[in-house]
Amino acid sequence: MPAIAEALRDIRSTLPQGVELVAVSKFHPAEAIAEAYQAGQRAFGESRIQELLVKIPALPEDIRWHFIGHLQTNKVRQLVATRRIALIESIDSERLLRLVDAESERAGIVSKVLMQVHVAREETKFGFLPEELLDFFRNRGFETLKATHICGLMGMASNTDDTARIEADFKAIADLRKEILDICPDLRGFDTLSMGMSHDYPIAIKAGANLVRVGTAIFGDRF
Repeated sequence: MPAIAEALRDIRSTLPQGVELVAVSKFHPAEAIAEAYQAGQRAFGESRIQELLVKIPALPEDIRWHFIGHLQTNKVRQLVATRRIALIESIDSERLLRLVDAESERAGIVSKVLMQVHVAREETKFGFLPEELLDFFRNRGFETLKATHICGLMGMASNTDDTARIEADFKAIADLRKEILDICPDLRGFDTLSMGMSHDYPIAIKAGANLVRVGTAIFGDRF
């Protein structure tokens, strides 16, 4: 569909230098991903292991797959075993982090991850509360990781039309990253701030996002 290539061009034209676009391809067929790939897109976001296991072998090997959904602990081994995940964006508990680390060590790879923080009002959102995340870094919990590199934070704003609330949520996530770096100035590679989706990514970029996750605006409504 030429519409996918056109949508990608339109979105890229709005992205400042240094902001990476992840095309959220979950629930969309491999054919749609192939269209986006032909238009130059390389990073794609998925949220279901079974869907990924079908898509990975059907699509080019240089695709950078991001896992962006809630990761169930009983699916971690399958995800890590693909050896094809560029970034797990949704580490929402220390237990999950430790499990990813153990499975990555078992597989002989280093997994790159983002810590998901919960600032939105919805109870359904997963993630660390800000104070929980600060405690993790105050206690230098990352030092015992053997096969996992924490690359930054991921978060979502409240699902609302209230622009002020969305701005406040994104600012809270950006400020949290700065506070973590103040607590642990020796952190290396903690430079990714993944915020913003189809409806609010321009606001996220203004708040400091350097990775945005856009799906509907590229692929249309999910089936």
